[in-house]
Amino acid sequence: MIEIIKRLKEKGIKITPQRITIIEYLSSTRSHPSADEIYNVVLKKYPHISFATVYNTLMTLENLGEIIEIGVDPLKKRYDMDTSFHHHFFCYKCRQVYDLSEYFFIKPLEEIEGHRIERALLNFVGKCNSCINKEEEDEQNRKKS
Repeated sequence: MIEIIKRLKEKGIKITPQRITIIEYLSSTRSHPSADEIYNVVLKKYPHISFATVYNTLMTLENLGEIIEIGVDPLKKRYDMDTSFHHHFFCYKCRQVYDLSEYFFIKPLEEIEGHRIERALLNFVGKCNSCINKEEEDEQNRKKS
């Protein structure tokens, strides 16, 4: 987290307590929170903060390459501070987003049809293990009834 703040200062970005809190929260979670979720966390510490402040901070961090926006959830944008190359899995049932450790390459991603590729986002959608197990458990309980 200290490195991110240092990079922001080098780029002339004002470091406010609210921005530090947003960065701290993003650094501490693997849940891929939405702007609303981040706002609700920061609001507890700074009751007068506006949603616009949180959203603008997220846009600044994204534009500077410090976070990535994950467009896997059709209902809301989510954010990930892990900018390393990795894929995501979205469970449409419980709406959780998971990092995937396996990588899938279609072909080397340097250039496609004359376009320079700088980042590739590959998202998977389905049901997570927890939801599958819960459904199976519910089905077994129904059969016993």
